[in-house]
Amino acid sequence: MTPDTATLHAALTQRQDALLKLAQRLLAFPTPNPPGRNTAEAQAFLADFLRQLGCTVEQFDVYPGDPDVIGVLPGKQRQAACSLLINGHIDVAEVGDPARWSVPPFAGTLRDGRLYGRGAADMKGGLAAALFALQVIREQGIALAGDVIIESVVGEEQGEPGTRRCIERGYRADFAIVPEPTELSIVGQGGVITGWIEIISPETLHDGMRARTIHAGGGVLGANAIEKMILVIEALERLERHWAVVKQYPGFPPGSTTINPAVIEGGRHPAFLADRCALWITVHFYPNEQWQDVVAEIESYVLAAAQSDPWLRLHPPRFRWGGESMLVDRGEIFPAAPLPLHHPGLLTLRQAHAQIWGNEPATGMWPSVSDAGWLADAGIPTVVYGPGSLAQAHTVDEWVSVEALLGFSHVLAEFIVRWCNRPKEAM
Repeated sequence: MTPDTATLHAALTQRQDALLKLAQRLLAFPTPNPPGRNTAEAQAFLADFLRQLGCTVEQFDVYPGDPDVIGVLPGKQRQAACSLLINGHIDVAEVGDPARWSVPPFAGTLRDGRLYGRGAADMKGGLAAALFALQVIREQGIALAGDVIIESVVGEEQGEPGTRRCIERGYRADFAIVPEPTELSIVGQGGVITGWIEIISPETLHDGMRARTIHAGGGVLGANAIEKMILVIEALERLERHWAVVKQYPGFPPGSTTINPAVIEGGRHPAFLADRCALWITVHFYPNEQWQDVVAEIESYVLAAAQSDPWLRLHPPRFRWGGESMLVDRGEIFPAAPLPLHHPGLLTLRQAHAQIWGNEPATGMWPSVSDAGWLADAGIPTVVYGPGSLAQAHTVDEWVSVEALLGFSHVLAEFIVRWCNRPKEAM
């Protein structure tokens, strides 16, 4: 630890209350998504905070009422030194029934060494700690040779394009950290794509016609789309089990490539045979797979299964992936983010973590997904590393420990000083 960072770490500890107040302030903004379109006030606060740090700030609407905010703290030798991008999302998961919470979801309650509130773990706590680390670095007058870019993006909870819009506007760095709740493990991630499978009957039949569609001599070639979807679900389950046998990737337990039938919608009224049924599925895939190949495999398998059913053979399922569904405007994709194990940014982060915590951080693959995938897809070496646990994300009484928040701010501050004063040629 250099004298500069020794003073820095003392200041971080002494200013712990400022970290907690900042985290509480972010938690106080109700930004659940869905419904979204509610982040403007929170993002305006963050834009002001970044300007006070000396950042140049860009703010633009992704959707009306949902802007992205990007702050760039320019380095003193920005062309010659390593740059860092920190990406966090300001939207949080929906609350559900507030009566189930023992604390108000947006109060930022401190109790027994924990900070409670929607977004405490996922991921306003991590975003606040990153901002606090940079704030104390600035207050201590520590010079940084390389740029630090802070992105506060919208839409991550619904697979919306907040981070993609930043990439499209040209924001890049030599290394990126996404402070999602990984229990301070340094991880990569697989990918996720969601999609709709829809079955549509060309005929709408009265409920009284059901007997003629299922019994001998009825003479009516009709079907209940909900019942036909059962065949599709069974096919997906068989394919999922097959994947568990034949697919693997270092860092993931067997069977991590899953196909979850998450939402089903169909029918119109008890007096009709259901002439439409749609299934929303969530598909996890490994970093060595392309989502296009994965969905092609699903479509091929489901269509082959449909050939075994006389009615589905004539009216095969339809598919739509990762965007607007056939029913509503929802659907998402997150690319994978392979863990760049030998990248100097990751090695420097490991060193900073070991210095603060006294042990080597765990590394591996995260069972969830985040906007890290879009950064990696854009060619930016990216890791997911942050305070809190995935077991707390999206839960009732969501919380993150004060110890983890403060420890993360120490690690990140140490890393920023080391990384952003590293010559690019040393990469």
